[in-house]
Amino acid sequence: MIKFTCERALLVNALSVASHTVSPKSPIAALEGIHIHAGVKLYVSGYNLETGITVTVPAEIKEQGKCVMPARLFFDIIRKMPDDEVSVTVDENFKVSIRGEISSFTISAMTAEDYPELPDVEYDNEFILPQKALRELIGGTLFCVSEDRSRRPIYTGALMEVAHESITMVSIDGFRLAMRRYFFDKPIERACKFVVPSSALKEVEKILDESDDPAAFTLGKKYILFKVGAVTLVCRRLEGDFGDWRQFVPQQNPILLTAARTKLIATIDRVGLLVSEKFKSPIRCMFSYNKAEFRTVNNMGDAYDVCDIAGDGKELEIGFNCRYLIDALKASSGDEVVLELSNGLSPIVITPCDGSEKFAYMVLPVRLKAEQ
Repeated sequence: MIKFTCERALLVNALSVASHTVSPKSPIAALEGIHIHAGVKLYVSGYNLETGITVTVPAEIKEQGKCVMPARLFFDIIRKMPDDEVSVTVDENFKVSIRGEISSFTISAMTAEDYPELPDVEYDNEFILPQKALRELIGGTLFCVSEDRSRRPIYTGALMEVAHESITMVSIDGFRLAMRRYFFDKPIERACKFVVPSSALKEVEKILDESDDPAAFTLGKKYILFKVGAVTLVCRRLEGDFGDWRQFVPQQNPILLTAARTKLIATIDRVGLLVSEKFKSPIRCMFSYNKAEFRTVNNMGDAYDVCDIAGDGKELEIGFNCRYLIDALKASSGDEVVLELSNGLSPIVITPCDGSEKFAYMVLPVRLKAEQ
């Protein structure tokens, strides 16, 4: 028997979050449902053997027990109940009664005996930072994670490096690199590094907000556990050699230019209007004294625009994938950024103006043809 009563809105939110990791198709039928555990509190879980989410819901528990609900049906029923409070009862035959003041449903659940236990991760090496800081780390690097699982699977995740003074997150997709860094208020004694799958990071990003409320992550031998408020997410670590990402980023570039970030984005975006899936022409960039010129030419036509910058580009001409360059600029922060360049065959590196090392974005150039 299971019997509990709780606020409908809280249960809807929990089901919405946990359902992100419910398996759409699985040889274990139970994983296609939502796991409900009415214990000391009400726990709602989804698990796909790679990533699991558990949400704790305040509820009045009248009978403790476990079952697996049909994920979509149970969510839709609770979501459309007209009452502020719902009562759920599951009998010994797994017949489920869902009731409000004026509405009622009867559906069937499954036994939880075949539902795998979510991996257990010890809490003794927990790292804590503000939610908005973790969200910036993830949001500032997730777009650069590789989607190619056949070549270097390790790059389908993001590297997290915890040092004594900072947390650094890095992603690489073979054409660009993204790095964001958060500095602790006080140095910590522990240090570690590991790679988190992008699928898990996407779910973590969804449950984070822009507050200073704490978020935590814990490193286990094979798994990582994230805790954000009432939500815990556990995922398998990616194994492999991520390599030393610092070796990929050119240092001491001779050309340093300062640009207004939003103006530069707008200029490149306009020129990129002629770039499409069919016409993937690069943008030709010419950096001169206090001026950056952008042009693209393809079968649709040609586009030209200019953006003011500060510094001498020494008439450097270089080509880039338009979307990659815009992604890097959008992920950067601050009103102004520094563009670091060397020559027409070396990457561009985008860094903060204040020298804080809070971020770095590298984009490889595209070899230009005469007609481009």
